[in-house]
Amino acid sequence: MFSSANRMTNLRPCWLGLVLVPGARRVLRSNRRRQGCQRGVMEAVLGQVAELPALLAVSRSALVRDWDPPTLDRALEWARYFQHLHDRFRSRPQLRDALRRRLRRGEAGSPLSFRHLGGCSELLGLALLENRALPPAACRRLLQRLLQGEAGFELGRLAPLARRKAASYLLEGSALFPGKPGPRVCAEAGLLLCRLREDGREAGAALGWLGPVLEQLPQPRAFAVVAEALLRQGCGGGDGDSSAGGQAGGAEAGSVAGALLSWLLEDLHRFSACSLLLPGTLLASLAGRYAQLSRRYLDLLAEWGSHLLYDPLQGRWVKSRSEEAKLCWEELRERFGCLCQGSVQLREQTQAALKLLKARDGDFQVCGLSVWTDLLLEVEEDLRKKQSPNV
Repeated sequence: MFSSANRMTNLRPCWLGLVLVPGARRVLRSNRRRQGCQRGVMEAVLGQVAELPALLAVSRSALVRDWDPPTLDRALEWARYFQHLHDRFRSRPQLRDALRRRLRRGEAGSPLSFRHLGGCSELLGLALLENRALPPAACRRLLQRLLQGEAGFELGRLAPLARRKAASYLLEGSALFPGKPGPRVCAEAGLLLCRLREDGREAGAALGWLGPVLEQLPQPRAFAVVAEALLRQGCGGGDGDSSAGGQAGGAEAGSVAGALLSWLLEDLHRFSACSLLLPGTLLASLAGRYAQLSRRYLDLLAEWGSHLLYDPLQGRWVKSRSEEAKLCWEELRERFGCLCQGSVQLREQTQAALKLLKARDGDFQVCGLSVWTDLLLEVEEDLRKKQSPNV
C-alpha cells in the first residue's frame, strides 16, 4: 500500500481529458470506438482513486520524513485532482457508485466513501499538519500554500491549525543573530525562572518538579532553556557556588541558579550531552559566570582530549575508536579557544589547566607527542594573533 502511494507522489496526476472546454471541437468516431475510449479512461480513473487510501495512510506515517517541497506539491495536486473527480461525478449516480466501490476495494473496512473525494484536500492537509515527521522544508511549503491560498481549496477547519503550526515554526525558528537563542527558548527560560523564584528560597523544593519538567523537553531545547535561564540569572557576574552570587540578586538568585546547576551537573551523562549539543561560545559564557560549571567543563574537555591519537601518516590528531572519543581535534581546539576568549579569569584558568595537563603528559615541547602541548601552542598562538592583529 505504502509503495503505491510513494509512486503517486513521484508523479503528477494525469487528468485524462476530464476537464473539457465547453464548445470544444470534437472528432466524430463510431459509437463502439467512443465507448471503448470512455471505458479505458474510466478504468484509469478508478485505478487512481483506488490509491487514495494509501496516500492518506502515508501522509499520517513516518514515511513523509523523506518528502521534499516538490513531493508535497505533487501530493496536493493529487488531492485537487480527487476533489475535481468528486465535483465532476457527484451528479452521475452510476459513476459515483463505481468510484465508491473502488475506494473500498482492497481496503477492508475502509471508512472512505465518495464524499471523501470532495474533502480530500482537507483530509490530506490535516494529516500532514499533525504529522511531526514531515521535514521542515516540506512543512513550510505546506503552510505557504495553505495560508497564501495556493493549495487550490478553502482552508475551512484547517485555518486555526495552520496558523498555530505557523506560529510554532516562528517560535522554533533560528534567532535573527547567530549565537542568540530563539524566541521560544527565551520565553520558556523566562517562565522557568519565574516558577523557580516563586517556589521559594530552598533549592531542594524546586528540584522536585524541575527534573520531570525539563526531561519532557527534547534534550537540545532543554539544555538551551537551562543555559538561557542561567545566563539571565547570572547576568550580574554572579557565581553559582560562591559569595559573588549574592551580588547578582541575593540568596534567592543563588538558590535559583543552584537548582539549575544541580540538575545540569549532578548527572555526568546529562552534562556530557549538554556540552556536546550546545555551542562552545555559549558554554564559555556559562563557564565565565559559574566557577562550578567551568571546573566540570574543563574536566570533561580533558577527558575527551585524552582519547585523541596522533596519526603520523595524516600529520594530525584523530579520534580513537573508543566510544569515549566525543570530539575531533578541530572541535576540541575550538572549545578551548572559546574559553580563552572569555574573561581574564577564565582565560587564565583555561591556560593553567592546559599547562597542568601538558606537564602530566610529559611536558613535551615539540608537536605530535602530546595533545595538550599542541593545544596549548595553538591557543597561545591564536591569542597572540588577536592581541597583535598586524603582526
